[in-house]
Amino acid sequence: MKEIGLDNVALLVIDVQNAFCHRSGSLAKLGKDIDSLVRIREPCRELVAVAHSQAIPVIYTRNVYRADYSDRGVMAHEIRPVLKEVQSCVHGTWDAELTEEFIVEQRDYCFDKSRPSAFFNCGVDTVLRNLNITTVVICGVTTSICVESTVRDASQRDYRTFVVSDAVAELERARHDASLVTMEYFFAHIIELREALSQWA
Repeated sequence: MKEIGLDNVALLVIDVQNAFCHRSGSLAKLGKDIDSLVRIREPCRELVAVAHSQAIPVIYTRNVYRADYSDRGVMAHEIRPVLKEVQSCVHGTWDAELTEEFIVEQRDYCFDKSRPSAFFNCGVDTVLRNLNITTVVICGVTTSICVESTVRDASQRDYRTFVVSDAVAELERARHDASLVTMEYFFAHIIELREALSQWA
């Protein structure tokens, strides 16, 4: 097992928002089974708590869009237009906010993004470089979309990248499992929550 370490490391918490991880959010309103997404709120919270205890930077991301979705591009208008219909993740709404467990403290960072990857035009990479971060630990949703997109971009920027397998989630188990296999094959170390917590504790 590769060591994460306590130096030059940051925790990235990807899109743990009401839209995806709350039973009154826009994804649930579309009739999706979000049980797996709801369940990872607690392991993500545990990771945040131990990161804070070790003075490890915590970086949250949120999917946030204009009400007219003019900043969301082809995905919203052609591939998944139903998300626009339910106004998923619209700026300034409860749907776009992080779930109640996650309070962005003064020492934390929170970036809004309009694409799956946390490295696309939202400032995460700049902060990581300025903090001299060389290792990122990633949790959140969803495994095959925003998590994997972020992992690929982190790896290609030469960050040591760790994905906490039981602190990421997907709507379908098959996509979750396939994404973990892909990430482990070429882009990231896959670890379990207990391993991450024990290394940081």
